[in-house]
Amino acid sequence: MVDVDAVATELYGLRPEEFTAARDAHVAEARTAGERDAAKRIAALRKPTLAVWAANLLARADAEQARRLLELGRELREAHRTLSGEDLRKLSHQQHVVIAAMATEARRLAGEAGQEVSEGVQREVEQILRTVLADPDAAGTWARGVLAKAPPQVVGFAELGPVDVPGAAPPPKRRKAEEEAETEAEAEADTRAAQARARARAGAEADRTNREAELAEEALATAESERAQARAALGALGEQITDLQAQLDQARQERERVGAAAKEADRRHQQAAREAKAARAAARKARHALDATAGAALRARP
Repeated sequence: MVDVDAVATELYGLRPEEFTAARDAHVAEARTAGERDAAKRIAALRKPTLAVWAANLLARADAEQARRLLELGRELREAHRTLSGEDLRKLSHQQHVVIAAMATEARRLAGEAGQEVSEGVQREVEQILRTVLADPDAAGTWARGVLAKAPPQVVGFAELGPVDVPGAAPPPKRRKAEEEAETEAEAEADTRAAQARARARAGAEADRTNREAELAEEALATAESERAQARAALGALGEQITDLQAQLDQARQERERVGAAAKEADRRHQQAAREAKAARAAARKARHALDATAGAALRARP
């Protein structure tokens, strides 16, 4: 039986560009298995935006951090319900700091996953986290890392600041001091967020330079291997040249020996030819003498 929840968990962990193909593959599998209802439910799963995917990635990467954010949301909702102005002021400052840091972390995690995230998308992640603080249903879905789309913004809660409790308005001096404290707290939150972004950029730059260094080392190792192979081939060719040179020297020596033998054979041939010529002449002379003697003998008979 197809577990649609497990399929959703898998799909929303993929990068947005990988989502559609993987979803369609699961739909086809469910249809092949004859589970039309499951196939229909899987087909209805929406491809997340880049900001939603980054927010899901954040929840999946650190469950404890997600739990702390949900607890902060619960405390904010409780303070809002009870109109606890002091609690709201403290928790509002805390939410600014926490959300800015978490959105920066989401951007860093996305970069590690091979997906660059712009500052605009980072701000979208911040807005999603603010909404998660105010909406328990969205908070639960986000904590599981299966948020399909950015939840609707909850007006009047995400940017909580100091509130006036009926019948207990602070005096002007106290209000001014609180406003100055809040301004200082917001400036501090902005500073921390900027520092977090700077650390993220520095980390990304360090990762990039480390990768370039690794690639350079790989290229150097490849070049050294190729150089060693070339030198080995050159050495082998040198040995072949030495062997061939020795064979050539030996062949030259053999040629000189054979040449000398050929000259001696020519000399003997010439001598043998002269001797044969003399022998043939002597033989002709002897036959002539024999013929003359025989003729004289015939003439002397009575």
